[in-house]
Amino acid sequence: MKEVLKPETKIHLHTHNTTGTGDMVNLKAIEAGCDIVDTALSALGNGTANPATEAFVATLAGTEYDTGIDLEKLVPITNHFKGVATELEKNGSLNPNVRKVDVNTLIYQVPGGMLSNLMNQLKQQGKLDKLEEVLAEVPNVRKDCGYPPLVTPSSQIVGTQAVLNVISGERYKMVTKEFKALLKGEYGKLPAEPDADVVKKVVGDDKIITCRPADLIEPEYEKYKAEIAEYYTKEEDVLSYALFNEVAINYFKWRLANKKAVDKDLATSKDGVYPV
Repeated sequence: MKEVLKPETKIHLHTHNTTGTGDMVNLKAIEAGCDIVDTALSALGNGTANPATEAFVATLAGTEYDTGIDLEKLVPITNHFKGVATELEKNGSLNPNVRKVDVNTLIYQVPGGMLSNLMNQLKQQGKLDKLEEVLAEVPNVRKDCGYPPLVTPSSQIVGTQAVLNVISGERYKMVTKEFKALLKGEYGKLPAEPDADVVKKVVGDDKIITCRPADLIEPEYEKYKAEIAEYYTKEEDVLSYALFNEVAINYFKWRLANKKAVDKDLATSKDGVYPV
């Protein structure tokens, strides 16, 4: 990548430590020339989160990759977040299982973020004891629908369907509209052909999309541009508005108010005041 991109391009790696191999992945990436690796303080790291920061600071100390971070200065910060983690576990916001290493995910091929989502879905339904069954069902669902990549949004689609299959006691008795859309081709061409019987059961007689899905949608760029005409400054504004409608409008109002130096109350959104 660095040979074909600009020399100053920085390569950034984000991985999880779900199976306990995240440390090794980060280390090998650094040795291969990666400039940035994501880590998390040990109080909230490891498991489905990033590998622990402290371990990397210690591992790289004294090498050509030395971070220059004082390990002792991380101790009080880590201690603070240990308390935060304890409180989150007490109020149910943080499932302690997501912080554990699970080598079985090497078999199920379930990434960290997806595993956290599965745990939350099952917990909400009081079915956390079904986790192992759901993990075993994920590869089956993924095979049935043509091996979509387990990244957002397809990971959530596959995971949710695996949960439904297990909880209902019958495969594809209940399906989400997103899973049906995936099989219909609304998310694009799948890497492999999905199971014909599953497609028939889920999609029925609906037409399968074989072209580029976006070609079936009427152009909307000019419409969105007209809707934000009073705030428009650049093309990215239209994209922001199309993706994050209300949030984008709040930001545009803040930006306009800040530019014209009017009452800063106009710069307040539902989520608080945007930083100047």
